[in-house]
Amino acid sequence: MPTAIAIVSGGLDSVTLAYLLKAQGYDIHLLSFDYGQRHKKELDYARICAERLNGKHNIVDLSSLGKHLKGSALTDDIDVPDGHYADANMAITVVPNRNAIMLSIAYGIAVSEEAEVVAIGAHGGDHYIYPDCRPDFISSFEAMQKQAVEGFGNAKLHLAAPFLHIGKHQIVSLGDKLGVQFADTWSCYKGGAKHCGTCGTCVERKEAFELSGVPDPTPYEK
Repeated sequence: MPTAIAIVSGGLDSVTLAYLLKAQGYDIHLLSFDYGQRHKKELDYARICAERLNGKHNIVDLSSLGKHLKGSALTDDIDVPDGHYADANMAITVVPNRNAIMLSIAYGIAVSEEAEVVAIGAHGGDHYIYPDCRPDFISSFEAMQKQAVEGFGNAKLHLAAPFLHIGKHQIVSLGDKLGVQFADTWSCYKGGAKHCGTCGTCVERKEAFELSGVPDPTPYEK
């Protein structure tokens, strides 16, 4: 059975990604990252996902590195902004070079495990704010990695971003068909006891369920 190394935070998109890879017949190895994010509780949901899908799960500790990636509301003592995900004020949630760092590590592991796929759940709605979720980044990163690992690992190794050109509501629709337990995913950047309901990721989550017509099982503060 071919192996897929999937970057899974525990969020709705990445958990759906894991379910999709499993449905496609991959043996899945889920990688999560502790980079000092305030919503670290998301990692518990990645573990739950791995257990449900009988996949391997590892948390890579980047907390010491995260201290040096200054200026993000996800890692610094800066208020997480409320509003729509596409609003300009959401730029404060960018963690510099986060996906490039995570994907580099994932590729290293993929080579050592002779995996066929490295997968990431970046989607069309991410393009507004996050440059490392855009199609140009994904294609450029894959091209760079082909040079970096040439002659090592599985010759079929490639980077998969199946949600890159679709919206979050379409991911919810797909996840519903795949049997994703959406109650066991975490989106909120504030990391409280419940989803806050007002930060960009919560607003986007609510909107995705509404547009998809799939019932939202998430308890929100507001």
